[in-house]
Amino acid sequence: MTRFDHDAWLRSFRPRQDRETQVVCLPHAGGSASFYLPFVEELSPMADVLAVQYPGRQDRRHEPCVDDLVTLADLIAEVLAPLTDRQIVLFGHSMGAMLAFELARRVPTAHLFVSGRRAPSCWRDERVHQRDDDGLIAAMQELNGTSSALLHDKKILRMVLPAVRADYRAAETYRYADGPGVTAPTSVFLGDDDSLVTLDEARAWQLHTAGTTELHVLPGGHFYLVDHWPHIAGLVREKVLETATPPTD
Repeated sequence: MTRFDHDAWLRSFRPRQDRETQVVCLPHAGGSASFYLPFVEELSPMADVLAVQYPGRQDRRHEPCVDDLVTLADLIAEVLAPLTDRQIVLFGHSMGAMLAFELARRVPTAHLFVSGRRAPSCWRDERVHQRDDDGLIAAMQELNGTSSALLHDKKILRMVLPAVRADYRAAETYRYADGPGVTAPTSVFLGDDDSLVTLDEARAWQLHTAGTTELHVLPGGHFYLVDHWPHIAGLVREKVLETATPPTD
């Protein structure tokens, strides 16, 4: 398997290669491609939805994790390079939002959707990746992004914690650096009870694109989107229709 093996990196749960728009989804820290299954169900009639599978988890658990966000963005950009014959839309949640932003600096992007993450220039001194295993598990429980059953299964935890720690390290050591700008219009999603992002930090995304920005605040915490997939998909659908010719069956 090469590092740019598309079948390894990209999951297409409902392939729609006849659609001119590809929605590429980037998971949160510790997350996997399957997190976006509800999103795929909502969007697949009008777009080819692809979810990125990072190394070190699920069927890629035997591969080394990538604990540097810029390196991970470079690798994913190489994977996406052959797909630029069709329009690419990027959607990322939490750590995935930063990856989506860095990808939009590397890959032609029709629209950028960022969720549950402050703007790149809004730095916080966070060191969850330096905690012991119990501290890391506690952080996961606080965000309510992982089922409590999984968090109490020691066998599963031993499998997932290395990837979770690597992802936290990647997100927490990332520093915004001057470089290619983003020209894509950007939509920002935020849960109104998300302790990791303030309203001002979400608004600051407008400083990072030459395109228009929109802010959507929905009820919930950091993982608010699991209760709002249909609504979020509807907003994404609207933007896809603005940038692409509506498909005909």
